Amino acid sequence: MDLTRTEVAARKRGAAARFGLLAVPVAFFAVFFAYPVAAIVARGLKTDGAWHLGRIGEVLAQSDVRHVLWFTTWQAVVSTALTLLVALPGAYVFARFDFPGKQVLRAVVTVPFVLPTVVVGTAFLALVGRGGLLDELWGVRLDTTVWAILLAHVFFNYAVVVRTVGGLWAQLDPRQEEAARMLGASPLKAWRQITLPALAPAVAAAALMVFLFTFTSFGVVQILGGPTFSTLEVEIYRQTSEIFDLSTAAVLTLVQFVAVGAILALHAWTVRRRETALRLVDASLTARRPRGAGEWALLGGVLVTVAVLLVLPLAVLVQRSLGAPGFGYYRALTREDGGVFLVPPIEAIGNSLSYAVAATLIAVVIGALAAVALTRRDAGRFVRGFDALLMLPLGVSAVTVGFGFLISLDEPPLDLRSSWILVPLAQALVGVPFVVRTMLPVLRAVDVRLREAASVLGASPWRVWREVDLPMVRRALLIAAGFAFAVSLGEFGATVFIARPDRPTLPVAVARLLGRPGDLNYGQAMALSTILMVVCAVALLVLERLRTDRTGEF
Repeated sequence: MDLTRTEVAARKRGAAARFGLLAVPVAFFAVFFAYPVAAIVARGLKTDGAWHLGRIGEVLAQSDVRHVLWFTTWQAVVSTALTLLVALPGAYVFARFDFPGKQVLRAVVTVPFVLPTVVVGTAFLALVGRGGLLDELWGVRLDTTVWAILLAHVFFNYAVVVRTVGGLWAQLDPRQEEAARMLGASPLKAWRQITLPALAPAVAAAALMVFLFTFTSFGVVQILGGPTFSTLEVEIYRQTSEIFDLSTAAVLTLVQFVAVGAILALHAWTVRRRETALRLVDASLTARRPRGAGEWALLGGVLVTVAVLLVLPLAVLVQRSLGAPGFGYYRALTREDGGVFLVPPIEAIGNSLSYAVAATLIAVVIGALAAVALTRRDAGRFVRGFDALLMLPLGVSAVTVGFGFLISLDEPPLDLRSSWILVPLAQALVGVPFVVRTMLPVLRAVDVRLREAASVLGASPWRVWREVDLPMVRRALLIAAGFAFAVSLGEFGATVFIARPDRPTLPVAVARLLGRPGDLNYGQAMALSTILMVVCAVALLVLERLRTDRTGEF
């Protein structure tokens, strides 16, 4: 009986510690996410202290707003369908085939996903825009058409499908499909009736994530869409920074918030189905060398797709950055121009790195605390609900968050408008979901009895974490930090509002250079984008060396 009471007391201490840990992430999101978003919505929908909810109907009745909503939705649907069509063969190849250079190719495929959207837009501008490769070779320009946006979205989200669907596909037991074929089923029928139902949750989860990223697209559409095409995110930016119509921006923010909430709810449901409905095998046992002409042709087709769709835009970006003799565009980055920049553009590199390091530290601390608190499967509704809320910064308008920082964090004790920490705080909001999603699978794999035994023996919650959990999740923690660093480095939507003119980040500097006429400005934008791409690629290669099968895909 004494032992039972000790165990009960240990569990109570663990639960109390878990909710104590959760208090820090809850406070962080309340102050730096919920409060700024609520402040800007209230600023737009309140006049003289009274709410004017009728403004919502007035805004949604405007034809130009309905056009933005329609374009945002249909381009996201088409982008998602194209991404699935192009990437599913790649998911199969990475899941089932073993071939030389597979790990390197996996890293190449993932590079676009960690690239800032500004770099993606710049790369496709160099490929399909005025004076781009297609323009020089065949006189074809796509930067004034929706095809440039769609192709850039496929480029950016290809890895989402390959990693999410391919990761599950590699763990499906191929003997089930082989048994169906031995019983007389054709290859197509066996795949349709055995493999496809098992893959459906992963395909749905990948499709929903791609739809989320394309529905909230900002940097790509801002650069490639010009004045012709505008998504909700771009329109919120335009209404906020150019027209100063906060009421319209507030309504559009609410619309995007509702849409993102619905998408995330669907995504959570599909992920739960994937986690509970399948029996999986070791992925290393399912890969084999291609057999026959058909499989070799499929591998060749995927390699060509990767080369044309993923490698070519980045190669053209690098080539354009070297267009001036003697690295002229890179040398120009070291000079003050007396125009948009108060400092030489090259200083944006140091600014971005220092901001990203600070944001990574914040994201790792907040994300790790949240992941530890969310580890228990018997957590209450509040804890499970907070798990879903952690994903909201990936879909809620970063523009709204950035502008909300300016109008809400302007009074003591939180007057941070002139503080350098404002940028890392905004960037950390986007990094925290990646930290949580990376660490949760590993933490949940730790045998709870090890923690309980340590607690029964008198170890404090901190010592239990240090001696039981930390040795097992150290690698996942490093991977989470790498993702947070790469995401923070490329954050643009919020940073464009709050970065000081004398301390621009790389994405902000690229956007400013692209917004100015002249070949020199264009070349400097290509050079800065190339530098940013190289930094992100190096971070990704480090992640690939640290990655383990237990840490998840994203």
